[in-house]
Amino acid sequence: MQIDILYQDEHLIAVNKPAGLLAHATRMAIDVDVDLQDTLRQQVGGSIHLVHRLDRATSGLVLAARNSAAAAALGRQFMQRSVCKRYLGVVRGWPAATGEIDYALPDVRDNSQRKPALTRFRTLATRTVDIALGKYPQQRYALIEASPHSGRYRQIRKHLHHISHHLIGDTSHGRTEHNRLFQSEFGVRQLLLHACQLEFDHPVNGGRMQLTAPLDKVWQDLFLRFDWHRHVPDVTCLSSVVPVSQPL
Repeated sequence: MQIDILYQDEHLIAVNKPAGLLAHATRMAIDVDVDLQDTLRQQVGGSIHLVHRLDRATSGLVLAARNSAAAAALGRQFMQRSVCKRYLGVVRGWPAATGEIDYALPDVRDNSQRKPALTRFRTLATRTVDIALGKYPQQRYALIEASPHSGRYRQIRKHLHHISHHLIGDTSHGRTEHNRLFQSEFGVRQLLLHACQLEFDHPVNGGRMQLTAPLDKVWQDLFLRFDWHRHVPDVTCLSSVVPVSQPL
């Protein structure tokens, strides 16, 4: 497996993680023979420190540091919530044009203490599908942009479940009948949640950076099928690196 490298220098690497690839194998993931960290280490050589993680099912941008100092500097930005994160998701129903979900969430264990969690979102495009499902002759779906302002476990997935706009392809918090519809009609067999953009300070020279992860073929085919590629061209994530300001 070759990981798509979006940006690389002597201090950090940004990659586009494919859906279904675990970021880092754990003792609980007994079915995992390969993970992102080991694959990337073999691909580029040297030290690799993942600065943050995405769910196994989620695709998109992941940052890795090449040394412990850079990892610590980037880690502080995530802890201080100065990293701007932008995700794309496809959900059932038509959410409000803009909104926020302020709902406390537990950590990995459902019975752990709940902590404050905030996600802001906006609806980018909508689509009606003329397929009967249950008591409804048509189905409504929407493309949203979500920005989590905290980093709780599966925050976006759980928050969208909380407001009953479940992500398509979410087998843990979604709706099975809608997941099956997308499998049979559109060939979508993955979670439609993509970490498309990160904005942060370079860990060494301090220049503000904005990195963008391209969408995979499943996403691009769906954009074409739903005619979203013409109405929301700014979210197709086809460019890889867009500097907000040049590093000092």
